[in-house]
Amino acid sequence: MPTQPTLTQQFATEYAKGAVPGMLRAIRIIKRANGLILIGALTASYLHQAHYLATLGAGMFAWIVPAVFDLAMLSMLTITQTTGMAVDAKRAAMKILVVVVTISAAVNFAAPGPLGLRAIFALVVGLVAGVEWVAAKIRPDFAAIEEREVSVITEVRPGRKLDPEVARARAAKAAETRRAKQAAREAEDAARAQAARVRAARAAERARVRAAKDELDQFFDQERAVVGAHRAT
Repeated sequence: MPTQPTLTQQFATEYAKGAVPGMLRAIRIIKRANGLILIGALTASYLHQAHYLATLGAGMFAWIVPAVFDLAMLSMLTITQTTGMAVDAKRAAMKILVVVVTISAAVNFAAPGPLGLRAIFALVVGLVAGVEWVAAKIRPDFAAIEEREVSVITEVRPGRKLDPEVARARAAKAAETRRAKQAAREAEDAARAQAARVRAARAAERARVRAAKDELDQFFDQERAVVGAHRAT
């Protein structure tokens, strides 16, 4: 005769059924909220900078320049957080991002007003970068989900407990998945470092060739000058 599941087991079963839809709903809500925060922070930063530049007599450019900097910030953030983007593109975007964030924060802080208010508007610029960075990192940890599933089934469903071998196999698979991801990240970092070394070596070789060519051209120019002077005499 089958064992009647306890209330805890019934709750765990229903909770497991709603775990995936709940997680997807949470991701959508978080990304929507991050989008609203990003819009609000960019708007506050833009209007604050534009108002300050207008008081300095920048005219219509007071409304154009801050928009250019804020859009550049958003573009550089998108490049740096997009999976599969070329490494050199991300590196260049990060350099531009540092410059743009620094300038935008400096303008916000330079605007007249109480020190605390100026600091808040400067930090708003950092909030723009931080929110976009977090939004790009939002994704499920499938290895952790699988490991938790094994744990829940083993703990709260003793009447339908997994075979220990199956539980160990699933846990081992989750651990192997994490190790594989770590190894892939390390291999990618090593490949990036090797590519950087190759580019540096090629650049050094091109510089050496150019230097040798310039030296040779200078030698021939001197020889032609000597020959020309000799002929003139």
